[in-house]
Amino acid sequence: MINIRKLESELWESADLLRAGSKLTSNQYCMPVLGLIFLRYAYSRFKLVEAEILKDRPVRNGQVLPVEESDFVSRSALFLPREAQYAYLVDLPENIAAAGLTNRNGQVMNSLGEVVNNAMELVEEQSEQLSGVLPKDYTMFSDELLAELLRIFNNSALDDVGGDVIGRIYEYFLNKFAKNIAQDDGVFFTPKSLVKMIVNILEPREGILLDPACGSGGMFVQTGDFVEHAGMLANNTMTFYGQEKVEYNAQLCLMNLAVHGLSGVIKSGDEANTFYHDAHNLDGCCDYVMANPPFNVDKVKAESAQNAGRLPFGMPTVNKNKEVSNANYLWISYFYSYLNEDGRAGFVMASSATDSQGKDKDIREKLVRTGHVDVMISAGNNFFYTKSLPCSLWFFDKGKKEELRDKVLFIDARNYYTVVDRTLNEWNEWQLKNLNAIVWLYRGEVDKYQELLSEYRQELGDQLSFPERAQQLEADLQSARAEAREAVAQAARKDKKRIEAEYQDTIQALEQKLTVAKEALWLTEKFGDGVYADIPGLCKAATLEEIEQKGFSLTPGAYVGVAPAEDDGVDFHERMTEIHKELLELQAESDRLMETISKNWEEMGL
Repeated sequence: MINIRKLESELWESADLLRAGSKLTSNQYCMPVLGLIFLRYAYSRFKLVEAEILKDRPVRNGQVLPVEESDFVSRSALFLPREAQYAYLVDLPENIAAAGLTNRNGQVMNSLGEVVNNAMELVEEQSEQLSGVLPKDYTMFSDELLAELLRIFNNSALDDVGGDVIGRIYEYFLNKFAKNIAQDDGVFFTPKSLVKMIVNILEPREGILLDPACGSGGMFVQTGDFVEHAGMLANNTMTFYGQEKVEYNAQLCLMNLAVHGLSGVIKSGDEANTFYHDAHNLDGCCDYVMANPPFNVDKVKAESAQNAGRLPFGMPTVNKNKEVSNANYLWISYFYSYLNEDGRAGFVMASSATDSQGKDKDIREKLVRTGHVDVMISAGNNFFYTKSLPCSLWFFDKGKKEELRDKVLFIDARNYYTVVDRTLNEWNEWQLKNLNAIVWLYRGEVDKYQELLSEYRQELGDQLSFPERAQQLEADLQSARAEAREAVAQAARKDKKRIEAEYQDTIQALEQKLTVAKEALWLTEKFGDGVYADIPGLCKAATLEEIEQKGFSLTPGAYVGVAPAEDDGVDFHERMTEIHKELLELQAESDRLMETISKNWEEMGL
């Protein structure tokens, strides 16, 4: 069993160490490294498909017929000429200039960078979708650094194509680069937990999916995973369309699709500026729309946007310069307009848009009155890699059940998340399922809720109730930590790190189980065996009449209220007295230290 997290971390550390030593910026380094991961994936998939083809290959004159390009096309895999195969590149001699290698145009190649560029061009010849997309600037690397990069990704663990290990590695690197590269045109990588939440609530199965601000393609990849998990082939049931103004991001998207074995039509550049172009002519045609558009964009030319259409509720406020100074409601209008009569949309939006005033409020009122606003979810700060602002997830459903037409489900999840590090939060796998479960119950889909409870029981064991299991795991974890401390304390110095590492695996496994138990408790304490209820501070199914009374605000916090405060058993006045005393003691200690420092300076003549 591959420890995928450990593998991701080790590969990143190795590659980033080389970047640091090369004096290249993350921006320069990002695309070439992702290109090598892509090439490694293509080779793994090539070898897997080649083995399948050779099983039933005809034999002539005692020789098995060689595989051909057409054999791979029928299996949705890239055929790789020998010079584009990863093993060929890894096994090249150190002195490329002396090897007499020629590129696809017959010219002699003098560096490893030229050889890798040639490999990328050969791959592009095999796929119209990849034409002009793959990086071909490998000559900026020294032969030594490039050879070391090739070696790093020549890890046998990456041959587990069935488990999509390389897809995970690619996404991990994309994520890490996103943290290091601040994009002027908005966040180009939407955190996976936000994307998963959107996909899970929309439940795409078949039809047309448009992302008119597609960035690096996360919506397509997660949709592909969702469809495949449901037992279908995404390329057979879904048609992916994307628009992305920034061409660099569109390249990432096409590579991301290819790494995950998906195909799509992605347009980029000026013709893909969604404010002015419906690049795929999909207005009113989409089964699903998903997006994380850039928030609060200003200086959008009002006349050009008006002429481009897709504004069923009218234009937002236009300033004296004949510009839309905040384009949030342009995006919101587009997402609604692109849907067909049963279509669903899910998108990320700045929190301020849920109750902005002026023309925005007029548009929001018309939108609410359609009965097609389905779910609104508030997310807290630090969900993005390059911005700390809070956001909301909006969901439309034109095929909403009749009994839900006059309702909107509001979920305030600002206090429900997992801390990844000081600057980043996310919803873990079970938190995503729990929030999704609230939507299922609101929609009357109790069977899905029951399936989730079964999943929890399978993960935790059926013999104990969720509270009992959580209690037991808490006790087991405390015992394991105490045992680990004692074992490390008694061990010889040379053995301490090894023993600590051995116990750490056990402790981490218990921590993960305890997390699952706590999430099972969180859900069942609120909704039992599967009955939707408005939970103060968390969720509320509000009627259109209630929304009208709130001035057509779509801010979840305005409806769910505040969760009842839990009594922590601490006497407030007693604790405040203790804190005051501690502060006085710290202040006195600070004064003593300052006095000592001043004396030392005087003695040194400063």
